[in-house]
Amino acid sequence: MTYQPKSDFLQIIRARGFLADCTDLQELDEKLRAGVTPAYIGYDATAKSLHVGHLLNIMLLRWYQKAGHKPITLMGGGTTKVGDPSFRSDERPLLDAAAIDNNIGGMSRVFARYLSYDDSATGALMLNNAEWLDGLNYLEFLRDIGRHFSVNRMLSFESVKSRLDREQSLSFLEFNYMILQAYDFLELNRRYGCALQMGGSDQWGNIINGIDLTRRVLDHEIFGLTTPLLTTSDGKKMGKSQGGAIWLDGEMLSPYEFWQFWRNTTDADVGRFLKLYTELPLEECERFGALAGSEINDAKIVLANEVTGLLHGRDAAAAAEATAREVFEKGGMGDDLPRLTLSADDIGEGVSIVQLITRSGLAGSGKEAKRLIAEGGARMNDAAITDAGLMITTRDLATPLKLSAGKKRHALVELG
Repeated sequence: MTYQPKSDFLQIIRARGFLADCTDLQELDEKLRAGVTPAYIGYDATAKSLHVGHLLNIMLLRWYQKAGHKPITLMGGGTTKVGDPSFRSDERPLLDAAAIDNNIGGMSRVFARYLSYDDSATGALMLNNAEWLDGLNYLEFLRDIGRHFSVNRMLSFESVKSRLDREQSLSFLEFNYMILQAYDFLELNRRYGCALQMGGSDQWGNIINGIDLTRRVLDHEIFGLTTPLLTTSDGKKMGKSQGGAIWLDGEMLSPYEFWQFWRNTTDADVGRFLKLYTELPLEECERFGALAGSEINDAKIVLANEVTGLLHGRDAAAAAEATAREVFEKGGMGDDLPRLTLSADDIGEGVSIVQLITRSGLAGSGKEAKRLIAEGGARMNDAAITDAGLMITTRDLATPLKLSAGKKRHALVELG
């Protein structure tokens, strides 16, 4: 019989679909029931913002805190200098310290929307592994930590094996990453009593390394828990759209565009996404997810409002919905649509419609914009664009132009 957890946190995440694997579910359950337990998820600072692909584990940390425990967001100020090779085909570009610090600042703003950072027993901690990694003495580290790692075992991990099987280079720098991540868990346990590392299923090998190292060095019992690697019902990686990554920073992706991403969820994913990305009761998630026909669109609006409300606030979610209704139901412009503002100098003698479609974010390249026009998917002020050579002048922008890619993606172009 499958073990049925009794702690609030494990009951919640199992019911809502967060739980993939756990090193010892019963022992962890007892640990969580015994009192406040610190747990962490690590985030390398490779971009100025987190994206939708991170949101599952951010919600996991939020539920952890709501269930009465202490979440730790560990920023990879040290490990970002090396780069996680997990399931990548090439080495990450290396960033300097200033770029890493800037990225951490941007990511921190997102975490503050979901977690309460305070001095209470369950107050979240934001830590930076540069605190203990930057000052390591290499010879001492090799002697005290490196001796606990078997190269044979490290080569057997799927994240490394898949890279080598494809005969793609894996640098010694990247190979060290899993040792550093394991050392993070050891330090967090030693300094803060952290007893649990959580992460996506692709981090399982790294998590196991940290558990083994901590047991060998400190003889402490600690745990690992992973979430499923999420794809949409049509097999696409969660968080990608035609326009690129779905950023969680409002300056990199407007609240309206974020809202639209969720509003455009495939019917089959609505119920599952409500459970994972909102705090609505399970019964409501299941009821909305079971709707069919045109009624499922109401559920998608609920999903978009709930997810956008958590990240950007209820007012931003309401404004995004109002703009969508203005654009889709009334054929209007919508005040909250993404805007491309051009100066008269930008336009000069004229700018091509292909450039405008690309620069407004409705297409990823000029080639994609031309294909959109050729296939009849591009519109200007709700009229089909048939000429990819069309030039737009300052006279055409006396009032803002609404550009559309298909029925769901729109942007305004205006003269500044």
